[in-house]
Order: sequence, then structure tokens, then C-alpha cells
Amino acid sequence: MIADSTKNSIESYLREVHDRVVKITYHTDLQLGTFNRTCLIETSVGKYFLKHNQNAEYPAIFEKEAKGLKLLRATETIHVPEVIFYDQTSSEAFILLEYIEPSTENDEFWDNFGRALARLHQRSNDYFGLDYDNYIGPMQQVNSPHESWTDFFVQERLERLVKMARDAKIIGKDIVSGFENLYPQLTKFFPPEPPALLHGDLWDKNYIVSQDNQVSLIDPAVYYGHREMDVAMTRLFDPFDERFYEAYNEEFPLEKNWKERVDIYNLYPYLVQINLFGEEHIKPVKKIVKRFS
Repeated sequence: MIADSTKNSIESYLREVHDRVVKITYHTDLQLGTFNRTCLIETSVGKYFLKHNQNAEYPAIFEKEAKGLKLLRATETIHVPEVIFYDQTSSEAFILLEYIEPSTENDEFWDNFGRALARLHQRSNDYFGLDYDNYIGPMQQVNSPHESWTDFFVQERLERLVKMARDAKIIGKDIVSGFENLYPQLTKFFPPEPPALLHGDLWDKNYIVSQDNQVSLIDPAVYYGHREMDVAMTRLFDPFDERFYEAYNEEFPLEKNWKERVDIYNLYPYLVQINLFGEEHIKPVKKIVKRFS
């Protein structure tokens, strides 16, 4: 159910934009995602996608999501839903987005997706990180700037989450020691590249196939990082179609042996999962740390 305060806020905003009375005529839960409630809402001026939660659960999460979506959208390289409005009422926080009617990919989709992501990754910056922190899923993500990718990856992506899991007694001293042995080795693994604008949480649940068979990215965790981070995450749970990687490499070739580095990058999303859900992903983390340290 949508809180009355949320309905009133949306209707008031749309009334101002369209200069006429706007009413929510229908809404249905979509049951997408794990931590936020999602629904399709229909109004007298069109359909929208709504994400909402109790406003104290994840402070400023939708403000940060809106900033990330706008940053990606401004590149004009890959489609993301337009941010319509976000607000925090007395009972809920929410974000209202353009509704993308989903479709099923055809033969051209993966080629379109790979090339679009490659164009996004050509947008660069002076440093690794971002000028504000945000979220990856429901977990706060620190983006303190660094000149070195290795320093950023170790300090802002691995050390913080290893400490969090250790303090919560999810992992023991053996895994912590393994990471400490790994950190000095990492410099030799990463090919030098300028910072690339990343989606930041690019797995198979965070994109939509649109009606014209283009990709539309959702739920970003943006920052400027090594572009192989995004590529690696596409292979984390359910790898993307091989045509995606072929098209990406035609548009913006990855350095040789990129597949051998995938597991190193995916230590970060594995640590996110460990801190959110417990011990399920400890076994693959142990294997990766042992292999590369």
C-alpha cells in the first residue's frame, strides 16, 4: 500500500507540473527488489514507477539514487529512467521515475547494451571516487576520492567491508589475514586506466529491456572507478550473453586477460552480500583471496 502522504505529495507535484488536477487512478505492487517497495502507478497524466520505504530506514537513499540516475542520464550514452520527483513525507520516503514498459530482448539487444556501456565508460574524471557517498543496495557506499585505483579499491571497497564483517563476527581472523596479505599484491593486477563513470551495481536485476530493445539501467551505485568493475559484476551471478562482451570490446577494447581479473573485482560485491545476508558467500571469497594473495 502507498501511504496517503505519498499519494498526496505525488498528486500535488504533478498538479503543479501539468497545471491541472492530477489523480492517481490505479496502482499495483510490482514486488521488485528486496529492500524497497515498488509499484506501478497510473495517473490521469500517465504511468510512473514508484519506489518507497519507511523514511528512516535508509537516510537520503532516494536523493542519492536520483543524483546517480541524473549523472548517468546526462552522458547521453545509455538510457536510464527519467527522475520525475523524490520526497520524504511524514511516513515515507519515495522516488517517482519514468515507467519503462519491459520487453524481451531480441538478437540486437546485447550488442546495443555492450556498445552503450562502453560509451558510458569513456566518460572520465580527475580521480577515482565521487564527490558524495551513496548506496549499493541498502548499504552505504563510501566514495572518498583517490588518485590511485588500487588505493581506492583497497581502502574504500575492501578494507571497510572486511572490518564491518569482522566486527559483526561474520568472518574470522583467517579471512582478515588473507585480505591483509592480498592488498600489497593488487597493484600488479590492475591495468592502468583513467577513471570511468560506472553504474556500480551492474548485475542481471538492474537493467530493463525496453520496447525498442534498448537497455535502460536502474538502481545505480555510481562512482568513477576502473571500468572492469562494471564488466566483472555482469559475470557475478548470471553472466550476460557473450554478444554483450563482444560488442563492448569492439567499441572500447578491454585490456588482455580481463577475464582473469573478474574474481578480484567481485570481492567487493561478495563482501556486500556477506555483510547483508551473512555467511553464504564466504566460501568463494576464501577461494579468491587464497588464489591471488
